[in-house]
Amino acid sequence: MKTLGKLYVQVLIAIALAIVFGLLSPRHAVQMKPLGEGFIALLKMMLGPIIFCTVVHGVGHVKDFRRLGRLGVKTLLYFEVVSTLAMLVGFIVVNVLRPGDGLHASALDAAGAGHATDGILKASSADFSLTHFLLSIIPRTLFSAFTSGDILPVLFVSLLVGAALSLAGKPDWIAYKLLDEAQAIVFRILGFIMRLSPLGAFGAMAAAVGSYGGATLLYLLRYILTYYASAVIFILLVLGSVAALAGLSIFRILSVIKDEAVIAMGTAASEAAFPRLVAKLGQAGCDEAVVGFVLPAGYSFNIDGACLYMACGVGFIAQATDTPLPLSQQLALLAVMLVTSKGGAGAAGGALVKLTATLQSTRALPLSGVGLLFGIDRILAIATSTTNVIGNSVAVFVLSRWEGMFDRRRFDAYGREEGPSPVSPAPPAPAPAPAQARAIEAPAGDRLT
Repeated sequence: MKTLGKLYVQVLIAIALAIVFGLLSPRHAVQMKPLGEGFIALLKMMLGPIIFCTVVHGVGHVKDFRRLGRLGVKTLLYFEVVSTLAMLVGFIVVNVLRPGDGLHASALDAAGAGHATDGILKASSADFSLTHFLLSIIPRTLFSAFTSGDILPVLFVSLLVGAALSLAGKPDWIAYKLLDEAQAIVFRILGFIMRLSPLGAFGAMAAAVGSYGGATLLYLLRYILTYYASAVIFILLVLGSVAALAGLSIFRILSVIKDEAVIAMGTAASEAAFPRLVAKLGQAGCDEAVVGFVLPAGYSFNIDGACLYMACGVGFIAQATDTPLPLSQQLALLAVMLVTSKGGAGAAGGALVKLTATLQSTRALPLSGVGLLFGIDRILAIATSTTNVIGNSVAVFVLSRWEGMFDRRRFDAYGREEGPSPVSPAPPAPAPAPAQARAIEAPAGDRLT
C-alpha cells in the first residue's frame, strides 16, 4: 500500500488504464482529452512564478558575476554540443534501420496530409527567423513576460531582477524575506496541483490512444520503434557518457528524476515536469543558482528530444517518399535544424512544427511527407518530452559538478531513506545572510511520495 502512495506509481497505473480504455472504447476515450489539457494548463500557469522566484533567489545571492558569466558560456557550449550529438544519433539510427523503405508514400494520396499541416505552416512560417527569435526574448513590459506563456522572456526579466538585487541588496533587506515566502507559497500551490497528475496523465493518454488507435500504430510501427530506439540509445550512450565524464551515473540520475520522467511520459509534455524538477534538482545536490539558470535555459536551447524527432523525421520522410538524400544534404539540414530546433520545448506538437518549418524553408523533401507523422505525433511526443526532461536534468547535474557547485553527499543520499518533499524548494546553501540560511520545506502532510 505504501508503494501505491508514490506519485509515479499512481501515474503509471493511470497510463496503463488509459491505454486499455483507449483500445476498448476509442470514442469515449477521446472525450477524456480535457483532463490532460486542463492539468497541463494548470502547470503552465505556475511556470512564470516558479522561474521568477527560483532565478531571482539564486542570482540574487551571487556576488561573483564572473563565475556566473563563465557558467553561461559553458552552458551554451554544452547545449550546442549535446544537441548536435542528438541529431547525429537520430540520423545514424534512422539510416541504419531504414523504417521508411518500401512505404512508397509518394504514391499515396497526400492531400489529406497536406491539409492536416496547413494550419501548422501558417502558424509557424513567420516564427523561425533568427532575428524574430532573439527579439521575442525581450518582452513588451516587465509584466507582459508573465502573460505571454513563453519561458525565455520570463528568464530574461528574472535574470535582470536577480542581478539588480545582487548588486543593490543588503543582507537585511526585506526583499530577501519576501522572496523566500513567495517561493514557499508557489511551491505549496504546486503541491496541490501535482495531486492531480494521475488524472491528467489518464486523460492525455486515453485521448491519444483513442484518437490514433491500432491502425495507425500498425502502419507506422517500424518508425515508432526506430524513434524510441534512438531515444534510448541517446540517453544511455550519449547522456550516460557525459554523466560519466562528470563522475556521475546516468542510472542514479534516472532514479532521482523518475517521478518527473514518468509525468512527462504520461502527459507527453516537457513543461509538465519542469516545476517539480526545479525543486528536485536542488534537493539532490545541485546549487540553486545553477538550477535557476541552466534548467529554464535548457527548455529553449537544449531540447534533445526535439532534435532526435527532427533528425529521425527527415530520414524517415526521405525513405518513405523515395527521395534521395545524400550525406552532404543531411549534414546541411542538421546545421539548419540546430537553429530551427530552439525554443518551445514543451509546446504540444512543437517538434512537428519545427520539422515542418525546416522542410518548408529548405525544400529538401516533399512537404506532404510531414503528414505521415501527423497522426502519430502524440505517440512520438511521449519519447520526445521524456528525453527533453532527462537531457536537461543531466545538464544541470553535469554543469553543477564541473563548476564545483554540487553536493555529492546530498546526491548520494537523496531518496535512499525518507527524502525531502519533491515539491518544496531546495534549501539554500548556508551563507552569512539570514535570508540565505533559511530552508523552505513543505509540511510532511503535503508530501507526495
